[in-house]
Amino acid sequence: MIIRQRGTPSLWLLLLLISAASSQLDADCRLSIGDHMYDFSALSGDQTVSRSRSLPPTNMTDTLRFNVCKELSPLEGVGSGDQCSSGTWACLSKTNVKQGESDRVIAVIPIAQDPELQAEYTLLSSPRGVKITLHGPSYPSATTSEPTPQAFVLNLLCETEETEPQFKSYDGARAVVEWSAPSGCNFRSDTPSGGDSESPDKEAEAVGSGIGWFFLLLLIAFAGYFILGAYYNYTTYGATGVDLIPHRDFWREVPYMLRDVVSHLCSSFQSRHSTSRGGYISV
Repeated sequence: MIIRQRGTPSLWLLLLLISAASSQLDADCRLSIGDHMYDFSALSGDQTVSRSRSLPPTNMTDTLRFNVCKELSPLEGVGSGDQCSSGTWACLSKTNVKQGESDRVIAVIPIAQDPELQAEYTLLSSPRGVKITLHGPSYPSATTSEPTPQAFVLNLLCETEETEPQFKSYDGARAVVEWSAPSGCNFRSDTPSGGDSESPDKEAEAVGSGIGWFFLLLLIAFAGYFILGAYYNYTTYGATGVDLIPHRDFWREVPYMLRDVVSHLCSSFQSRHSTSRGGYISV
């Protein structure tokens, strides 16, 4: 399933195609899709998956070799006719196995190969991961007279532990493999922990910044009050010196009001403290 976004289907499809076309692996086998990063370096290397089918009196074994970071390395001890040529990223070989006889390779199919590679990367939402599609040249089809373009599809799913890749299907045109690994989990490039959520340090910094802005605005408002009040007193009454202070009488009383508040609080505390003690009361 392709990850859903708000907007018209045609607009989302256009954005998806643009992101798939512009997202390419770098030299370190890392991929960027929007603000998400994927690191496939842990998956680098040739991988092999296979499946067997019973076709009495023989068995057919399909062996798929692929590499998500670069082209496949040539197989040692295997003739050039029994393996794909250079520039191949995914190669499927079909081997006929019959008891009492030597195994016989009957088909070698370049599933993904330069220059037709045209790598595509698509976000997956359920389960979460990334879909990798690599293209290859056309290969003769057993059902039609025209050669069929080939494609390799890897559904790389996000899991905390890596599992063995599984050969899901091959229909003569598309070879599908599913692989669960931590490399299928995206991370944001601006978070050092590699997670999607912000770190506690950044959350604390955001809270501290909000408090700082509050006191800054309070200070600006306080300064504006005195400046505008002094200007009003000067232009209206021609005041000078301490007479410029707006509501001068109020500010003169502020220290006394604070003293009364503190005295009242101290008296209340002392009375509570004294009544909580046990003892005799004189009569």
